[in-house]
Amino acid sequence: MTQRTVTMKDVARAAGVSVMTVSRAFKADSSVSAAKRAQILKLAEDLGYVMDSTAANLRSQRSDFVAVTIPSLNNANFADTVSAMSEVLEKSGMQILLGYTNYDIQQEERLVAQFLQRKPAAIVVTGGLHTDRTRKLLANAGIPVVQTWDLPADPIGHVVGFSNALSMEPLVAHLHTTGRQRIAFIGGDATGDTRGAERRKGFIQSMTARGLDANRLIPGGQVPISMKEGAAAMATLLSDLPDTDAVICVSDLSAFGALSECARRGIAVPDDIAIAGFGAYEIAGVAHPTITTINPHPRRIGSRTAELLLMTLGKKAIVDTMRFEITPDFVLGGSTASRDDI
Repeated sequence: MTQRTVTMKDVARAAGVSVMTVSRAFKADSSVSAAKRAQILKLAEDLGYVMDSTAANLRSQRSDFVAVTIPSLNNANFADTVSAMSEVLEKSGMQILLGYTNYDIQQEERLVAQFLQRKPAAIVVTGGLHTDRTRKLLANAGIPVVQTWDLPADPIGHVVGFSNALSMEPLVAHLHTTGRQRIAFIGGDATGDTRGAERRKGFIQSMTARGLDANRLIPGGQVPISMKEGAAAMATLLSDLPDTDAVICVSDLSAFGALSECARRGIAVPDDIAIAGFGAYEIAGVAHPTITTINPHPRRIGSRTAELLLMTLGKKAIVDTMRFEITPDFVLGGSTASRDDI
């Protein structure tokens, strides 16, 4: 026997109120007293009523979810960004519809098109490089758009991020100050890794500004570069450019791989060669020695993005484009400094 679906009318009948009052109770309408709302919600729960949010959204012309695209599901930094974003949005009853692009802007284009068909309240994308069609879709979406983890020169909408290129300056400056001259860079060459490419570009700019050779560039392989690929790249560096006295890796994972390769070869870090990374991953803090890195504050990016969205969604008029720059922090580890320096 098929069980009948409980409707809002059933809840209204049980509570002795109108259907409109039940609807207002689910929306926390101030015209419904706290006591009456609690009674209605309790009855709805007892009856097994589930509100049809899709129908409600069609009536209000506003959904209760934010679409978010990220390059990877297993990257701790992006996971932290989404987690912090979700924590803020949930307080306002909003949820995240998440999709990952696998560092492929064509896949991002497909995701954005699919997401917009579901009419999200807003959409958040990672980075500043997109296909022409993606840019057009976002520009014409009629909803708040936020680009994160970058500072694009030609933003589509709001921006919450930092300059990946400038984030390399503190690392190069530190290594140069500690006497390193022959500094290499691992990674940032893979197709799709636009943020890694910006870090590599920033490395070249910082080295050139100091009159240092910026041509010690070692390919990193796939994107995102793994610990295994970081180790392989380090082996190449040690074989081809054995006089290198420091290396900056595109991420902490590749830096850990490089550190492990040195340990296998009996090469002392930082005495023989200094190693730095990017991301402030947990592994950077537990490695031996700990890894000097850059903390881009992924949770701060997420929470600031969510706060910006809630602020814009609360406005009836279009809100002018806003840009919030997050300042990454230099984190000194044992991989570039003596124990006395930490």
